[in-house]
Amino acid sequence: MPLAISLHLLAAVIWVGGMFFAWMILRRVAGELLAPPQRLTLWYHAFQRFFPWVWASVVVLLATGLWMLFGVFGGMAGAGVHVHLMLVTGLAMMAIFLHIWFAPFVRLGRAVADEDWPTGGQQLAQIRRLIGINLILGLVTVAIASAGRYL
Repeated sequence: MPLAISLHLLAAVIWVGGMFFAWMILRRVAGELLAPPQRLTLWYHAFQRFFPWVWASVVVLLATGLWMLFGVFGGMAGAGVHVHLMLVTGLAMMAIFLHIWFAPFVRLGRAVADEDWPTGGQQLAQIRRLIGINLILGLVTVAIASAGRYL
């Protein structure tokens, strides 16, 4: 189980940490320093590099989470409430990411390619809101993971 736990934690840190950096740091700096064409282009290319890491994190989180769920707890019946909550919040985060990937991110890419900055701004705003929700869910999940079994 040490391997599963380590991989699980690393995947969560990569995903949640990346969202924290994007939301709390890059968003503000890009908004202050860059005009819309440069800002939207920056975000699109940053997402192009970050989202493959999110995909890898999703795969690792699902695989290691199920490995631990069935290998340690013997299934959902043997898992505590904190494990159930982590599964629910994790699946919600994954669903939100899938929506981002297949909808506003694709539209942002088209808008940047077409230099349609108003549409790109709308898509980036939608992505920003969804990442904000995912960041909150991710931080809650980390808190549940680290303290949940002691409640």
